[in-house]
Amino acid sequence: MSFLDHIRRCNNADLAQFEPWFVGEHRAGFVHRDFAADALQDSGLFGHRGGAWHLDPRLDTPGTRTAEVRAFLLALRERGYFNGLWREESYAVAPQEGAPLLMEMERSAVPWFGVRAGGPHMTGFVRRADGLHIWVPRRSYEKPTFPGQLDNTVAGGQPAGLGLHENLVKECGEEASIPPELAQQAKAVSVVGYWNQSGQQLKPDVMTCFDLELPHDFTPRANDGEVHSFELWPARRVFETVRDTTEFKYNCNLVLIDFFVRHGMLSADDPDFIPIVAGLRMLYTPRNGSG
Repeated sequence: MSFLDHIRRCNNADLAQFEPWFVGEHRAGFVHRDFAADALQDSGLFGHRGGAWHLDPRLDTPGTRTAEVRAFLLALRERGYFNGLWREESYAVAPQEGAPLLMEMERSAVPWFGVRAGGPHMTGFVRRADGLHIWVPRRSYEKPTFPGQLDNTVAGGQPAGLGLHENLVKECGEEASIPPELAQQAKAVSVVGYWNQSGQQLKPDVMTCFDLELPHDFTPRANDGEVHSFELWPARRVFETVRDTTEFKYNCNLVLIDFFVRHGMLSADDPDFIPIVAGLRMLYTPRNGSG
């Protein structure tokens, strides 16, 4: 296991298996050819031309698109799609960050449609005389996804209608009992992007990395059942655990590798330094494949 192994694990997508889908002139995501043949072909909601799928143009507002696609997704859920992970949480569908909203889509359906998602991932750290330490949570053993794995100090998906920093402050309170006045001090420091495929699902995701230096006398506490426990680890132990194991949730490794780079824990003379740094930012672009 190595840092590059984690980057490759997150960037395992074979885009030859997918076709783009569009809302008007805007590419909204990608659908696997097998999923499209089963779910979109005779839906009456999507048409196929020019090697791409197109949402019915009669749906000409974000509201009408959201409503029609939601009804379609509920029908797919009845057929057994989404693996019992339906969230009743809406994600924004937009061609790129900051672009006008095309529609909203149920969170559990987003990877089936290859829609870019993401959210804030925060590393909470403490400076001590013997160096940096990082608060490491273990995910609840009851979570439906990646139970019991290690995670970033605070992280969450990005629902529609919230700003990234606003969402982070909310997640800090819910996951780690970090009060708003402290959570507000978190700084956006980087982004990490990857293209991950799981069967017929595609995640061309971008995570926004935050750092928060926490007081020596503050201890995060699990609040909403998402986290089993928190432990304060020397940063070197986190570094070695990420480098040598798969104990952390797969994409959380990338956020921590970015932290190691930014805090000088990875030497510029390491032969993997450039491919590691470059590999952390496989970014989604509006019209093309990976950036």
